[in-house]
Amino acid sequence: MKIKTSFLMSVLALGCALQPVSAKVSATQAEQLGKTLTPLGAEKSANQDASIPEWTGGITQPPAGYKSGDHHPDPFAADKVLFTINGQNYAQYQKFLTPGQVAMFKAYPDTFKMPVYQTRRSASQPEYIYKSSINNATKAELVESGEGVKSASTGIPFPIPQNGLEAIWNHILRFRGTDIARWAGQASPTASGDYTLIGFEEEVMVDYSRESATPEELAKSNIISMFKQKVTSPSRLKGTALLVHETLNQIQQPRQAWTYNTGQRRVRKAPNIAFDAPGTASDGLRTTDEFDMFNGSPSRYNWTLKGKQEIYIPYNNYALHQQGISYDDILKPGHINPELTRYEKHRVWVVEAQLKPEMRHIYKKRVFYIDEDSWQIAVVDTYDNRDNLYRVNFTYVINYYDVPTLWSTLDVYHDLNSRRYLALGLDNNEKMYDFSVELDAGDFTPQALRREGLR
Repeated sequence: MKIKTSFLMSVLALGCALQPVSAKVSATQAEQLGKTLTPLGAEKSANQDASIPEWTGGITQPPAGYKSGDHHPDPFAADKVLFTINGQNYAQYQKFLTPGQVAMFKAYPDTFKMPVYQTRRSASQPEYIYKSSINNATKAELVESGEGVKSASTGIPFPIPQNGLEAIWNHILRFRGTDIARWAGQASPTASGDYTLIGFEEEVMVDYSRESATPEELAKSNIISMFKQKVTSPSRLKGTALLVHETLNQIQQPRQAWTYNTGQRRVRKAPNIAFDAPGTASDGLRTTDEFDMFNGSPSRYNWTLKGKQEIYIPYNNYALHQQGISYDDILKPGHINPELTRYEKHRVWVVEAQLKPEMRHIYKKRVFYIDEDSWQIAVVDTYDNRDNLYRVNFTYVINYYDVPTLWSTLDVYHDLNSRRYLALGLDNNEKMYDFSVELDAGDFTPQALRREGLR
């Protein structure tokens, strides 16, 4: 696959791709943020043929009739499918597809499809995120070995990234709200389509993204976020709980994690909740560091910023998000129902992670395709130790315009060998995420985890 490198990319990153250096950009470079570049560092202008339009601020107002607590109505409901890529015609669109997407067409030639719509650059975030991202551009740095970030807070740390490590930290530290409660489920259908729904209740407290956060305070606490998850169904797993404290400087202190086991009624420290340990109740179809497409320490890989590319990615998937859809209508053998999906052409940053020779992981290589407007990973192609495509992951995003933020409504992880997949974030028949909840650090202690498990 040939990756087109933009002029901006050539100037800023050519020659940096192979080395995890971290150099603050100059004031002259940073002046382009909010002008030729968006405040988060995307190219503001349309592409050459205008199939990707100019970014004009994204969604800044909820649609008429929306009220807090609703599943988010589709602001683009009148849009029609421009064309559909399928197992018979994908070759003519291949320059806008990832190798993993091509593999999906080959694996499911009769059923996997990508309905393509006009591109809507809907990504938007609060004004204070824009201001802090611009401020970070000339100050933020990677810590030693790239295992953390310093001199940044609240916004994207590296809106003009110099290397792959900076780009992946932009994804890790992107804005998704500050205090969040969410209710959702996951399922891993068999090849025939049978599945068991696993229910979750989750709370997330993101200290890094607070408007009041400062680099000094974050350096002292060394906390990016705190995450608590409780399994609510089925009964055999109900009450199992997980607590994670994610750290900003992982050399100073790595991630801290605890689990609560209902059988033992005990909270235990869980240092293995990292890297390629299996994800919670995932049937082995997702690693721990694949939650949110990538999370945690980047220390096991060498990271290379390959450039930018225009590809078709899941975007504005409000049809998949809508309330009341039966999960049977979403979960089909081999992949989710393509009639409920929406793809658009967007520019993405391409970041390649190669496993270090001295490190161990089930993935030898991972290629991340990161939306330029939000720093949300959109697609991931992963390779095994024989250099064969192993898994292909998709993030189906919407703009939660009550926040606002562009974030996932469903993450789907496809295993090409077993021909199975994991769908994480099924919320159509659940209460909508609450971005206004007020959480406290006391909610994220091992003692609080035990109370959650006992409920």
